[in-house]
Amino acid sequence: MTITAVIMAGGKGERFWPKSRTNLPKQFLNISGNKSMIQQTIGRLEKLIDVSQIFIVTNELYAELIHAQLPNLPIDNIIIEPIGRNTAPCVGVASIIIEEKFPDSTMVVLPSDHIIENEEGFIKILGTAVEVAQNNSNLVTLGIKPTYPETGYGYIESTKEMEIINELEVHKVNKFVEKPNLETAENYLSSGNFFWNSGIFIWKTAVIRKYIEQLMPDMHDILETMKTAFSTSTNRNDIIRSEFYKMPDQSIDYGIMEKVNNIYVIPCIFGWDDVGSWTALDRINEHDENGNVIKGNILNLDTKRCIIESNGKLIATLGVEDLIIVDTEDVTLICSKDKAQEVKVLLKELRMQKLDKYL
Repeated sequence: MTITAVIMAGGKGERFWPKSRTNLPKQFLNISGNKSMIQQTIGRLEKLIDVSQIFIVTNELYAELIHAQLPNLPIDNIIIEPIGRNTAPCVGVASIIIEEKFPDSTMVVLPSDHIIENEEGFIKILGTAVEVAQNNSNLVTLGIKPTYPETGYGYIESTKEMEIINELEVHKVNKFVEKPNLETAENYLSSGNFFWNSGIFIWKTAVIRKYIEQLMPDMHDILETMKTAFSTSTNRNDIIRSEFYKMPDQSIDYGIMEKVNNIYVIPCIFGWDDVGSWTALDRINEHDENGNVIKGNILNLDTKRCIIESNGKLIATLGVEDLIIVDTEDVTLICSKDKAQEVKVLLKELRMQKLDKYL
């Protein structure tokens, strides 16, 4: 059976502002290493899946960026959304395009902007997930074993039903749960059967199409209209553009995963981080003797546990702690670490003040 991949790359990475901007969002930046996050994602997948079978769903703003950063990816494998409608429509449109090109395929769905340190371990787990998905009508997800009580992630609760496949545990899923408060996250961590929701899913293309038909019939009808139009037109993007606005704004988690029973989770430890905000740099970078993460032209004295990034201009700090300081050509962000998840509030204020040039 053919293995395909769908990379979701339409996000704006707003919590990584001001480095992540509307015209150059996080997935196209070199956050860790000398390649962009989307280039790293493709590079990992190519160890299991041929590039001709990898598809990217993105906003039309980023199609040229993708082509420039990933010249070996077939242009026809770039699926353009005219507007963001969450992950269910993204998966839906990709599924009908893949179904036509690779009718008997298994689909891996994943974000474009995650860091995975142990790529060999990731590929082994992904291969096992494909094997589980190819058995009957199973839906499979990868659950990250939590190392601290994170309140910014959704969680997956497993049941006691478990088997070993390729030396890996495969658990039956009990339920998906929303982002918890700290006390609840601490309980999840101590229980041992809750995992961070990685947003990585594996299933047969035909199976996800079946579940969309059963559980999201309105979206299924729109997809069928698109599919029919694809067969009589040479301009796929025009068809998607005309129908996509009718799509529900809904996640695949809520639309499908929370409503079916045959879901399996493989617990994972492979150095995963979703790089959701600036504080992720604390987890993925080395620190100086005072716990700072420093990049660029920095002079720091009596500075502790800060994240400081310069765009070339000297940043000098004295007697500060637990700050995020990021300098770009036109914006300097100064933020306490405990407000890192709230950076999007600044963007909302910029829009209200009609300062869109800084977005």
